[in-house]
Amino acid sequence: MVTFEILLIEPDRVLAASYVEALQAAGSQVNAASTAQAAIMVADAIPPDLVVLELQLVEHSGIEFLYEFRSYPDWQGVPVLIHTQVPPAEFNDSGQLLREELGVCEYLYKPRTSLSRLVASVREQLPVGTPAGAEAAA
Repeated sequence: MVTFEILLIEPDRVLAASYVEALQAAGSQVNAASTAQAAIMVADAIPPDLVVLELQLVEHSGIEFLYEFRSYPDWQGVPVLIHTQVPPAEFNDSGQLLREELGVCEYLYKPRTSLSRLVASVREQLPVGTPAGAEAAA
């Protein structure tokens, strides 16, 4: 069975624990971080196949994280799923920026997204083929 590495960036520890449990139950490895800086360090240590990102982070915003994350060549093609408290209407004018420049594949608004929908979205966005860390292990 192929296992994918998911980088979860969620500042709320209770929500993060719920998401980690649900995503692991669905068969993924999940590495959680609560800040943008910690997320970069985790991604450097364990290359992610997918990032699940809350935009509202302490110190650096999720958008700032995305700009830094995309500045590394190895991470330019990693899909990013935003799962946030920020209403999508706040990005009406920036939707193209999120999709094209920052590689956001889906935007989920937490108040309207069930845990099962989050897991289904993650499954839909996982790349087909070899997980990111597999070639390093071979």
